[in-house]
Amino acid sequence: MSEAGTAPDSAPEAVTAAVSAVLEALNATDSNGTETLNATAKFVATAEGTALAYGSLVFMALLPIFFGALRSVDCSKSKNAADMPETITSRDAARFPIIASCTLFGLYLFFKVFSQEYINLLLSVYFFALGVLSLSHTMSPLVSRIFPASFPNKQYQLLFTQGSGESKEDIVNYEFDSKNLVCLLISSVVGVWYLLKKHWIANNLFGLAFALNGVELLHLNNVSTGCILLGGLFVYDVFWVFGTNVMVTVAKSFEAPIKLVFPQDLLEKGLQANNFAMLGLGDIVIPGIFIALLLRFDVSLKKNSRTYFYSSFLAYIFGLGLTIFVMHTFKHAQPALLYLVPACIGFPVLVAMFKGELTEMFRWVTTTTAHPRYISRIKVTSQ
Repeated sequence: MSEAGTAPDSAPEAVTAAVSAVLEALNATDSNGTETLNATAKFVATAEGTALAYGSLVFMALLPIFFGALRSVDCSKSKNAADMPETITSRDAARFPIIASCTLFGLYLFFKVFSQEYINLLLSVYFFALGVLSLSHTMSPLVSRIFPASFPNKQYQLLFTQGSGESKEDIVNYEFDSKNLVCLLISSVVGVWYLLKKHWIANNLFGLAFALNGVELLHLNNVSTGCILLGGLFVYDVFWVFGTNVMVTVAKSFEAPIKLVFPQDLLEKGLQANNFAMLGLGDIVIPGIFIALLLRFDVSLKKNSRTYFYSSFLAYIFGLGLTIFVMHTFKHAQPALLYLVPACIGFPVLVAMFKGELTEMFRWVTTTTAHPRYISRIKVTSQ
């Protein structure tokens, strides 16, 4: 990732930057949870344990896509410039696989040269900060509804500028209120829990927050851009999983809440279980932002119908289920996007052809305005 040297000027932008950093790191994760068994133990999962683990992963994957897509609609309608999402253009989408590949291979070399222990210590601190921000932003709407109207909700602003007069530039312009502080406190408790215990539940809380914020705040500008992004990452995923051992090697070495995990030995060991099935967040966020785009297209049609959203959502379930089936059958690493991309693009396209709206779907352009800092600040939003 390349940073422009300026901090986000609002809470949502801070979270977007955090999500982008997470998605960059996801180049290092096993793209579909192919390493379902912990390398530290030769554990043979029972049929019940396997079904529970995979079923839970699918359910957890659907949550951020569904609610993130709904929140993306409100986000795109925001009139406050500080609350606007980041928009991915076709040029950005075309460059993602190349930058993602460079990042992935760079991480692979890092783990080969430097001590894995110290690298993961730095990553833990880094993702602690990102996770607290993302989880706080995710909880904010719920907390706002819980608090009574009489709650003294004071407004605050953290401002740090550079220069003076016309050349003055905001380095940090962070607005928040008392309710945000409560969310931040709760999120910090989860963060400390993750740092100290690395418990899988804390990992999943951060992972779900990252995924939901990614789907909500990262917007494709049109369907063509979505096809370019998913198509490029389709090739990327297949190459790095089937063509080399780079992705699997980095995934085994990378310790950060960038994947959802669920123990296959939960029935035997309870919450202390340690033999995990896993799913990379990239396999949630990348299809998720495309599904969210289709929901916004449904809304733009003003037909009180969510046909494209539901068709792509069902396509995602089908693709993820097929990934798990092939992985479980052949006991071999599978690039999830190999199955998710054709399903998530193919199903809505077939629906559009059937309804005679294919041209309209590809000509539609989202009305979301991109931030001028977007290109320089966010370089990788791949898995």
